[in-house]
Amino acid sequence: MSIGWKGVFPAVTTQVREDMSIDIADTQRVVDDLIRDGVTGVIALGTVGENNSLEYDEKVDVLSGIVEAVAGRVPVVTGVSEYDTRRAVRWAQTAEKIGADGLMLLPPMVYVPQSHELVAHFKGVANATGLPIMLYNNPPAYRTSITTEVLAELVDVENIVAVKESAPDSRRFTDVKNAFGDRFTLFAGLDDVALEGLYLGAQGWVSGLTNAFPKESVELVKAFERGDHAKALEIYRWFMPLLHLDAEHDLVQSIKLAEQVMGRGSERVLPPRQPLIGARRAEIIAMVEKAAETRPALAEPALA
Repeated sequence: MSIGWKGVFPAVTTQVREDMSIDIADTQRVVDDLIRDGVTGVIALGTVGENNSLEYDEKVDVLSGIVEAVAGRVPVVTGVSEYDTRRAVRWAQTAEKIGADGLMLLPPMVYVPQSHELVAHFKGVANATGLPIMLYNNPPAYRTSITTEVLAELVDVENIVAVKESAPDSRRFTDVKNAFGDRFTLFAGLDDVALEGLYLGAQGWVSGLTNAFPKESVELVKAFERGDHAKALEIYRWFMPLLHLDAEHDLVQSIKLAEQVMGRGSERVLPPRQPLIGARRAEIIAMVEKAAETRPALAEPALA
């Protein structure tokens, strides 16, 4: 499938049984529900999908199950989050064989590369696959910044086509646009800077909290696209307390707990993560319940 690279792409959760085995069937159900609620694409095995807590064979099973469940209805993009370039190449090639439509490529995990090493890592993966690639820039989480200087070295790599921008400084969107025009499609990657990103040139949103409130996420972007800025701002302000969770270190636990409160998934996570406890858990539950009680009215879908 050709990826349009616009709209709402939730970073979907990986569902886990009580014995910590991966529940492929329930993961498929979660993804199917999101598609039925109108998302434009899905990101499998991102941070929220607990990529780095999974064994290689488990990743194969999860991605295969998601591709099967999606059945060509929307694009499937998989995270490529590995310690080194060889492992990243292996996963990119495996994902292509499984049937993924694109890759979300992260810098190497743990090691903080110099700029020339980061360029070599991205080129190494890109040259090993025919899939289109979205680079993932998240300096607070991964201690590595995909600078405009790095992007300048990648302009001629044809299958590096997009950038998920998760730096908290929204000026990055304008800097990349000014430097490269439309060469790289921009996605907002930090939930609580999503609307700012759209105003500054992002064509889509890779979202975590969409897992709990997909219809509102889709309507936020649609309202922006049709010029209904009042509605987009209304949804964004309502959503913001939850969107802030995407920037916290316990984002995976918080998002999966929000899913559970909304009856969409389970809060179970893979170690070393543990489900939220105590005051933090109570706080998140209260936030989600308040959001559910005060959710904004949404436009009725047009009849076919």
